Amino acid sequence: MHAEERRTRLLEILQDKDEYQNAAGLAKQLNVSRQIIVSDVAILRERGWDIISTPRGYLLDEHSDWGYSGTVACRHDGEGVRKEFYIIVDNGGAVIDISVEHPIYGQITARLDIRSRYEADLFIERCREEKAALLSSLTDGLHLHRIGVPRREDFLRIRSQLKEAGILADSAE
Repeated sequence: MHAEERRTRLLEILQDKDEYQNAAGLAKQLNVSRQIIVSDVAILRERGWDIISTPRGYLLDEHSDWGYSGTVACRHDGEGVRKEFYIIVDNGGAVIDISVEHPIYGQITARLDIRSRYEADLFIERCREEKAALLSSLTDGLHLHRIGVPRREDFLRIRSQLKEAGILADSAE
């Protein structure tokens, strides 16, 4: 299979699936290395395809399904991450991504797409298994989350509960 045929097939797989596809599984399906898949995804992104990458794998993000999204500034230690995620998802939100401001690299953003307690627990467990530091550890716990919710009122409720829990770093509207 030639590179363009493989990329077309990769897009077909991502379009047909509403679930995350990990690079190793895609590589096996297309009979190439994981690194080839990573390169193909980069090329497809360059061509305008919105392929998101999360700890669970790749997903074609054709359209956002959130009516409203907002950003919150949070600060907590590593143990506060579960509480933070639970507050967000228990109130109908999704943790779309995390951003930190690095003194050398500038803003670093990683897609999370956490929509349930189950997904939050999977993320936390994977961090432990991989002995991976949280991105917020680069900034003494300070980080931003973009949160997707059906309505602005849901976002305001989440902000309020994060503030009550002592997780919200900036209470300004």
